[in-house]
Amino acid sequence: MLRIGLTGGIGAGKSTVSAAFSRQGGVIVDGDVISREVVEPGTEGLAKLVEAFGPGILLPDGALDRPALAAIAFSDDDKRATLNGIVHPLVAARRAELIEAAGDEAVIVEDIPLLVESQMAPLFPLVVVVHADVETRVARLLQYRGMSEEDARARIAAQATEPQRRDVADVWLDNSGDPDQLAEQALDLWEQRIKPFAHNLRTGQTVPSPAQLMPADPTWPDQAQRILARVRTACGHRAARVDHIGSTAVPSLDAKDVIDVQVTVESLAVADELAEALLRAGYPRIEAITADNGKPDTRSTVAEFDHSDDPALWQKRLHASADPGRATNVHIRVAGWPNQQFALLFPAWLSADAEARNEYLAVKREAERAGVEGGIEAYADVKEPWFDTAYRRAWAWADDTGWRP
Repeated sequence: MLRIGLTGGIGAGKSTVSAAFSRQGGVIVDGDVISREVVEPGTEGLAKLVEAFGPGILLPDGALDRPALAAIAFSDDDKRATLNGIVHPLVAARRAELIEAAGDEAVIVEDIPLLVESQMAPLFPLVVVVHADVETRVARLLQYRGMSEEDARARIAAQATEPQRRDVADVWLDNSGDPDQLAEQALDLWEQRIKPFAHNLRTGQTVPSPAQLMPADPTWPDQAQRILARVRTACGHRAARVDHIGSTAVPSLDAKDVIDVQVTVESLAVADELAEALLRAGYPRIEAITADNGKPDTRSTVAEFDHSDDPALWQKRLHASADPGRATNVHIRVAGWPNQQFALLFPAWLSADAEARNEYLAVKREAERAGVEGGIEAYADVKEPWFDTAYRRAWAWADDTGWRP
């Protein structure tokens, strides 16, 4: 099952995207629809709203007067929090029922207006945000929903800001133009990314890392933060820490466009326990890789940094992304083992040492050229000898500077 979080501000056009996904076979779980369902006459939800806000929120026939409720609930933060505290748990329970009924093969599209505000983004392997500027949204709310301008602006102001939505968006769909253009974007997204993503999850396939280096992307850290939040949520208390590692964690360093993440755990047994949770988050396990290449013995002024080349201490588990739109490696390593500590040290050392950083880039470019003709083994054959020396140099730098993980 692939779960997609779909969100956007009121009037942005989520319904257009939702409809496009539905036509392709997506199972739509609509937060607005559920929100209306859980406060219909006779429901527990409606009774709690009346208790909190008074009988003035009811129509003569006993149904909820939504404009009257909105005028009260959106007048200040405390009242809005009361509304959310009543409705959100009921919506979540009903959403869970619908998802369970959809089956393991489904692509679930959860249309959640307040996905950002409720901090639900890390629950989804893919978050799609539909955006339109404020003035466009106000005009739509006036024309199609009959709102007053004051009410429309109040509703927009009460929701997440554009920067807050960008922070969680894996995909950003702009709906400032024609709705048909948005529907085309949604269809392309389904065919090029969502459909193969779902297939990869069903079959346990991962996306290969890019073969070529690219100029450093200033958005890599922001992309990594979304992945870290997703992985932390999937791993829960079993992860001692989750870090962005590898070349994309080094500012201004050209690299392959792949985000490397390290999950630190207390044992390999715990790493194995995380396999299903990471699969649900979009990261199948790569069974064939169970260890890193060992490095030479090192001795440090700090006893805990004395490292052995014992192969048993270089074991790990590796997961990678099934999402064709974001190559990612998730390395699970044991706390205190040399491979776990070096993964944290390496980007810190390169970030601080310009000479080492330039050396590494030159080695990467040479390895890239070798890999074009000889494949991944030729690529590794060029890099590994440099790493043996770099390993000792990095730990010497840690001793000199007092670096700690």
